[in-house]
Amino acid sequence: MHILSWNINGIRAAEKKGLGPWIQRTSPDILCLQETKTDQEHLPTSLRDLPGYHSFLSPAERKGYSGVATLCTHEPLAVQTGFGIDEFDTEGRILITEHPGFTLFNIYFPNGKKNKERLTYKMRFYDAFLGYIDAWRNEHGHVVIGGDFNTAHEEIDLARPKPNATVSGFLPEERAWISTFIKHGYTDTFRAFNKKSDQYTYWDQRTRARERNIGWRIDYFFVDTAFLPNVKNAYIMPAVTGSDHCPIGLELTLK
Repeated sequence: MHILSWNINGIRAAEKKGLGPWIQRTSPDILCLQETKTDQEHLPTSLRDLPGYHSFLSPAERKGYSGVATLCTHEPLAVQTGFGIDEFDTEGRILITEHPGFTLFNIYFPNGKKNKERLTYKMRFYDAFLGYIDAWRNEHGHVVIGGDFNTAHEEIDLARPKPNATVSGFLPEERAWISTFIKHGYTDTFRAFNKKSDQYTYWDQRTRARERNIGWRIDYFFVDTAFLPNVKNAYIMPAVTGSDHCPIGLELTLK
């Protein structure tokens, strides 16, 4: 099974840049999209009726903001949006699809750079997610988590760690949360296959950082550690343009 995840920074803009043909060329079994900024009514027809795919959206109540979508070649066993917590569910950040052998969480974690209130919100979201995913795994079994975590975990995961040590996205408390998440029994799949530096998934567009590869690795696929033997590869696709993020990939073998 081939799963991709991509923060596309607006699905309508991405559609104009060739998202539909790109999906058909890459042919993922499942595609997780974040920051779609749309609802079902305004989803481009070319993506709503994409041949061979079932499309599911979790839009934010606020128009043109946040939102996630999951496209699947096989209809999921069940689909759920949200954690059942209004302050998080109204922002359209959570889409859960159940598949034979595992449950996929497509998550767009909050950005904490705007102000202290949004950073506090981000940390509350992190904690709510961890409690929810632990309970889900205990009840339902294996999980795959894909999406934009909005935090670089270690110094190797961004080009300029020292100047960003006081910036949300690389704050000690944000990084510590990812460490705690890992200690709960989850594995960063990319680092299970690739220990190299200069491997990024996000670049600031205003400073043309992508041209110099001054980036951050903030997009991840995690799995519960017991499921790791089913992961055959995890990778980044930095050559794919069309957003300030690039796609990431995961290959699974299901028994």
